[in-house]
Amino acid sequence: MDVARHAKVSASTVSYVLSGKRPISPETQRRVHASIRALGYHPHAGARALASKRSNVLALVVPLRTGVHVPVLMQFVTAVVTRAREVDHDVLLLTQDEGERGLRRVEASALADAIIVMDVELDDVRVPLVRSLRTPCVLIGFPADAEGLTCVDLDFAAAGRACVGHLADLGHRRMGLVGSPPAVYARGTGFATRVAGGVASAAAERGVLVETRACEPTREAAFAAIDELLQTMPELTGLVVHNESVIESVLAALRERDRRVPDDISVVAICPDELAARLDLSCVALPADDVGRRAVDLAMAKLSQGVVPAATQLAPRLTARATSACAVEGRLLR
Repeated sequence: MDVARHAKVSASTVSYVLSGKRPISPETQRRVHASIRALGYHPHAGARALASKRSNVLALVVPLRTGVHVPVLMQFVTAVVTRAREVDHDVLLLTQDEGERGLRRVEASALADAIIVMDVELDDVRVPLVRSLRTPCVLIGFPADAEGLTCVDLDFAAAGRACVGHLADLGHRRMGLVGSPPAVYARGTGFATRVAGGVASAAAERGVLVETRACEPTREAAFAAIDELLQTMPELTGLVVHNESVIESVLAALRERDRRVPDDISVVAICPDELAARLDLSCVALPADDVGRRAVDLAMAKLSQGVVPAATQLAPRLTARATSACAVEGRLLR
């Protein structure tokens, strides 16, 4: 009532401005929000939830599994949290790897209005349950069978193809892939498996050879991977890196093995653009901010029973920088 008196409107108008249930003129909305700020008013979460049958919370399921690169993961989390606040929702973060149990707990306790699920595997055990939940769900990532699901992510297969295509266009015919940690492949994690598949398919299409090495997230593992690649393929002139945690170690290993970048070996990575820009590294950027924001928007649209696309795959954007150049004629194999 205090806010209504201050803004010189009815109590119901204040309620409609806060709930969005009815259209209110922009001028009236501005007056109400100005009064809220002036009075230091904070809506009572419990009362609002009872009135609207909503918690104004989104659950974000982010299991912290072996091989997960937390700094990049947190970019997605930050994007989700930021966009959620813009639509008046808080975020409940679930980091335990508990499979279906966590999803069941969220739904049974009405903790959240909608659920966003990350680190999706090709044969994810959570998918059958997601299809049956009453709570709206959005997946950041694609399982092998995405029928009946709402999914959003970078098109990682296309990203792998773009990296190989970029190097092939520069004349490189012998390439290596320094990939994700072995545990990530062993779980059948969608993004890692799809990058490897995209690299392999593009290599076959372009008639180039690619050697792949899974790589633990350590400097020692990166050096070992480079040594193995150079021993197996001495004519190597192109390198794709899909493992954010070892990019700098890979570049250091090439320097210590007297392989100049890009004169001897061109390097392109799939990684956050901020990291690539700092290293002047050719890359396909990970669109964490765009993916996270779209996931929230899809969740909110489903919550409002709007029509949403089943699949949202963002096209890869490759930026060429100082680490990729034309292959040196003397090193090419025809």
